[in-house]
Amino acid sequence: MKSLLREDSDPDMRDAAFCLAIRTYAGGLAQLLLQYGADPGQCEPDELLSLREAVDSGSPALVEALLDHRIRDRYPASELSQMRDLARCWHEAGVEAELRCRTGSQDALVRIRVEDDEYYSVSEFTLGGVTVRDGHGAILTDLDELLGVRTEFEELMARALDHDQDHTAWGRATILLAGRRDQATWSAAAALRVHADPSRRLFGAEVLRLTHLFDDSDEDAFAGPAVDIFTDWSAKEADLAVLTEVLVALGEHADPRADAALVAHAGHCDPRVRGAVARGVGTWSESPAFSDEVRAALLVLMLDVDTAVRRDACLTVGEGRGRAPVLADALAARLDDTDRQVQVVAVHGLALHDDERCVQAARRLGPAQPGFLNEESYLDSVWRYEWRRDGR
Repeated sequence: MKSLLREDSDPDMRDAAFCLAIRTYAGGLAQLLLQYGADPGQCEPDELLSLREAVDSGSPALVEALLDHRIRDRYPASELSQMRDLARCWHEAGVEAELRCRTGSQDALVRIRVEDDEYYSVSEFTLGGVTVRDGHGAILTDLDELLGVRTEFEELMARALDHDQDHTAWGRATILLAGRRDQATWSAAAALRVHADPSRRLFGAEVLRLTHLFDDSDEDAFAGPAVDIFTDWSAKEADLAVLTEVLVALGEHADPRADAALVAHAGHCDPRVRGAVARGVGTWSESPAFSDEVRAALLVLMLDVDTAVRRDACLTVGEGRGRAPVLADALAARLDDTDRQVQVVAVHGLALHDDERCVQAARRLGPAQPGFLNEESYLDSVWRYEWRRDGR
């Protein structure tokens, strides 16, 4: 779909496709079409689902697309309030109970995990010929915000903790709380770091991380407190998911203490933790080169048994400020890696290092291939290097 949208410049096609996506409950595709210029205002109300149908569907992506700012005035505040009540009804009853009530079916419930938008997923339930997603908590959060209702921290956290970290309800809650950037929210999230429940610690860590990440003010008031909290936290946390989140947070700070805390976990037994180290060390450093400790850790991580860790370490070395020959040689050694993604990232890194070895390596790899890694953007670094080399 993205490829087709990039190639097609017909706005009428995009507008018609948006209407079709909404009618067929494809909220994720509807959002994608909006990103590429579809105008929902070109769709008549009777060409779209009603807001009630979208809320009943349990798809936050579908509801969000229908509430695009260009057509939001189609829904009066009274209707938005009713839809908020409807979402709360689904959320409090639970999808399975509400489905059984509505269908009267006692058949076995079918449950699968599906992507709802580009970033998050939800569970989808089918019973008695009716299919509903369990994103009503996220929809409730969105409608609260749209209606100007300030939901308490504890309630937002409860909506998130009904699901896992990849669920839309979790993402909506943490992003909303982080966007408040007030001391009360910060203190509530920080207090969770000593909670016995790891899921609550994880929620608190994400809110703290995003609070700093989203703060684009000149003061950046939460940067110092965040480094203090996460540095201390990283030395004590035992849960792998929470520790990974804490280390990801440290990787978003330009502070020597953050690098030191990350390096301390470079030899961790779990690849998720090592991956967080590989992605985070030295990335935000303001110094002209990696510290000796960071460079040593990256050289080891580039040889990791886990493919993703090797790839991330190569990417950090390639895009980092350090330009030591030992790093270029380490990248060159990964040109013969058993995994193509690692090879592609190594070629990219060598090109950024202005290392001639990237040219032949890119030719051996051949044209970019589709997949998880956006190979085209990485391999483009080679012709940009050749352009610089030839003084064009």
